[in-house]
Amino acid sequence: MLNKIRKNGIGWLFAIPLILFGCNNTNMDKKQANEKLIKDYYASYEKKDWNMLSSILDTGFVFNSPVDEHINLKTYKEKCWPNCENTKKFDIEKLIVDGDGGFVTYNGWTNNGKMFRNTEYFKIKDGKIVENSCYFGPGVSYPNNTAK
Repeated sequence: MLNKIRKNGIGWLFAIPLILFGCNNTNMDKKQANEKLIKDYYASYEKKDWNMLSSILDTGFVFNSPVDEHINLKTYKEKCWPNCENTKKFDIEKLIVDGDGGFVTYNGWTNNGKMFRNTEYFKIKDGKIVENSCYFGPGVSYPNNTAK
C-alpha cells in the first residue's frame, strides 16, 4: 500500500506543476490576446482602416464618453470613426489588462500636432471588444473637437 501511495504521490508531484504551468500559460495567452486587441483598436485609427476595427468589435459594441452614453456600433461609426481622419498617432503610456477588462492611458496626436490625452476602459468577451468607456477632461480631448 505504501508503495502505491509513493508511486501515485510522485505522479501527482510531477502533474501539479504541469497543470499549474498550463493554466498560467492560458491566462498569459488570454492577457496577451486582449492586449493585442486593444492595441489594434488604436492601430486601426492610425491606419484609417474601418475593416480592421470592425473585425475586433463585437456586433453589440457600445461606446461611452462624457458626451456619448451607450451609443451602438452604427452610431459609433457615424459619430466617432470620422475622428480617424484627423488622427496621426497614439502613444500608449499605460496598458493594464486584467481578465476581460483593460485600462489604457494614452497621448493622441492630431494631424496638425495637437495632443489629446485620454484614459479608456475596455470590456472584452470571446475575443471581441464589447465596450469602450472613454474618459477625458477639458481641452482637446478627441481629434475633431473644435472647442477650445
